[in-house]
Amino acid sequence: MSLPDTSSDNIARAAFVPKTVHKRDIFSETISGTLDGIPDFPVVLRKLDTVPWYARPIAWALARKEIRGLRAVEGITGCPALVRVDKTGLLRSWTQGTPLQLAKPDHIEWYRDARRLLREMRRAGVTHNDIAKPQNWLMTPDGRAAVIDFQLASVHRRRGRLFRTMAREDLRHLLKQKRAYAPDLLTPSERNMLAQKALPSRIWMATGKRAYNFITRRLMNWSDGEGTEDRIERDGPALTAALMAHQDVTDVALATYALPAKGVGLYAFVETTLDTAQLIALAPQPRPEAIQPVRALPRHADGTPRLDALELVAANRLDELALLQEGEPALSNALKPIIAARLNLTDRVLRP
Repeated sequence: MSLPDTSSDNIARAAFVPKTVHKRDIFSETISGTLDGIPDFPVVLRKLDTVPWYARPIAWALARKEIRGLRAVEGITGCPALVRVDKTGLLRSWTQGTPLQLAKPDHIEWYRDARRLLREMRRAGVTHNDIAKPQNWLMTPDGRAAVIDFQLASVHRRRGRLFRTMAREDLRHLLKQKRAYAPDLLTPSERNMLAQKALPSRIWMATGKRAYNFITRRLMNWSDGEGTEDRIERDGPALTAALMAHQDVTDVALATYALPAKGVGLYAFVETTLDTAQLIALAPQPRPEAIQPVRALPRHADGTPRLDALELVAANRLDELALLQEGEPALSNALKPIIAARLNLTDRVLRP
C-alpha cells in the first residue's frame, strides 16, 4: 500500500489515533488506527515505549530489522509502507485483507501472486523469514497476496549462499500454506521441495529454536502462541462428560489458547444458566484455565457449534473475529455477549 497523497510534513506531524489493540507481547504492542486529519488512511503502530526495560534491546533490534525491511520493499504491491519512526515506535500502513487461516485460498491465482510477491522481494534483496505462520499472509479484497510483520526480515547486500537459502525457505513455507489449503494444486517439483528442508533450518530447529523458546517462555514468561499440546484430546472428554451430567448444562465447546511460559490453555464455553463458580465446582481435575458460561453458543445451520468463531474468541484475535462476522448478522448477534464477557484479555478495544 502506498502512502496517501499528502505532504510528508503533514504525515510526520499527524497524531496517531488508536482504535484497536490486536496483539500484545513482551516485545511490542500492535495497535491499529488512523492519523489525525487523514481518516481514510488506516495505519498500524508497533508501540515500543511501554516495553519492559529488560526486553527493550531485543524489541528495538527487531524493530530495526522491520524498519530496514519495510524500506527495502517500498513500492512492492502486497507489502506495507513505512510511514514514520519515532520514540513511540514504528508506524506502517494497514494492509486490508483476510488472514490465510480464514481465507483458505484454493485457487491458483492467489498462489501465483504470492510467488510474484516473493520474487519481487528477492529482487530487492529481502527475505521475510516468518511466513511459515499463515497469519502473516493475507488475501486482499481483490484476491491478491500480501505479507505483513517484517520483524524477522533480512536485507541482504550480497546474493550469496545464505541469501539463496533463506529465499528458498520463504518459498518452501509458501508451499506449506499451499499444501494446507490447496494440496491438489501442488506440482511434483513443489512436493519435492517441501520434502527437502534446508540445512540451516534443520540446525535452527535442533538448536536455536530450543534456546529461543527457553529464553522467551521461561526467562521472560512469554509465549508466541505456537504451542501444539492437544489439551482437547487429553482433558476434553472427562471435562465435557462432567459438565454435561448437570441438568442445567445443554452443550460444551472447547478451544485452546497460548499460555505465557505454560504451553496451551484449555478454554471451555458452556451453554448453561449456571454461573462460573458453579461450573468450576463441576469441572474435574485438571480444570480448564478458562470456563465461560454462555446463554447460547453460536451454531452452524446443522446445529453444531461454530468452533471457528469460538477458537478466535479464546485466542482473543479480535481482528479476525471482525472479518469472520462480516455478512453474518446472526453470528455477530450470537457472538456479541460472548466476546464482551471473554476471559482471555491479552487484547482490548480502545475507547475514546
